[in-house]
Amino acid sequence: MSATSETELSLYDRTKPNYRKHYVPLESDPEIFTDLIKNLGVQGYEFQDVLSLEDPDLLAFIPRPVLAFVFVFPTLDEIENRLKDADAHRKVYEGKGEEEPVIWFSQSIQNACGLYAILHAVSNAIPRSSIQSGSPLDNLLKTCIPLGPYERALALEASSEIEAAHAAAAKRGSSEAPAAEDDVDDFHYICFARSPKNNHIYELNGTVKGPIDTGVVQESEDLLSAAGIELVKNYIKQGDGNLGFSLMALVATN
Repeated sequence: MSATSETELSLYDRTKPNYRKHYVPLESDPEIFTDLIKNLGVQGYEFQDVLSLEDPDLLAFIPRPVLAFVFVFPTLDEIENRLKDADAHRKVYEGKGEEEPVIWFSQSIQNACGLYAILHAVSNAIPRSSIQSGSPLDNLLKTCIPLGPYERALALEASSEIEAAHAAAAKRGSSEAPAAEDDVDDFHYICFARSPKNNHIYELNGTVKGPIDTGVVQESEDLLSAAGIELVKNYIKQGDGNLGFSLMALVATN
């Protein structure tokens, strides 16, 4: 592979053949995710399951506003091929600094897509004042925001505070956890969050070339609006009846 074609690959694709870090994957459970963000330093927010995208009675149980989605989908060929085809037409993202429309992390830790989705949600969808000063998340953001994607990935890998919080959360799952070094790729986590800079909803996936502006602009509505729900449905439609999808909403605690 030439040097030119190498630079056109996502950081994830360049890292995947030789991961430097391996985590035990998180179980998709809002209680585990909520405890994790508390341990990271987030105050006043929680994750809740979204049990239906159609039933108004079930949707009514979700507190509003919904600030971000963490979406879990099965790694089906149809979805993976669509992601790769779309990514092939994008440039590798090189954004950094406070002027970024969203804070994005490229995945360079094996089996940690749940962590990346959580970080994308709480880094973008809540005010910085809700992150405790000196907490693991506060320290991570202060370190990472000025950095480009590669250096940012290395800083996340090097954070012993984030690693410890993730390890504690991974132990809480009800199913038997695989070894960290096992490549567990049956499901993948991504995030949908609105940019505080331009009110566009971004798809935040650490395995592609950068944050994806979905083209949906929301100024007054939340993620559980018709437009936000449609972004999730677009993935589910590709599953051809597969039931392995799940959705969590980031909301303020009562």
